[in-house]
Amino acid sequence: MNKRRWFKDMILLDEQPKLIKKAIRYIKRDALKEHLKAIRKLLDYAVYKRLKVLDEGKEA
Repeated sequence: MNKRRWFKDMILLDEQPKLIKKAIRYIKRDALKEHLKAIRKLLDYAVYKRLKVLDEGKEA
């Protein structure tokens, strides 16, 4: 990864809530392959559901 892209990613991360920063740190440092697969499924599902609600124009 080049420095410019890394810096841009860090700026985006700095704007996120503390919980997201901790989750990203865990993923980058400590997560096992099985944990990464489970986290991906959970995040994909949560994002999908939230986008579906927003597309329908209702709040969850």
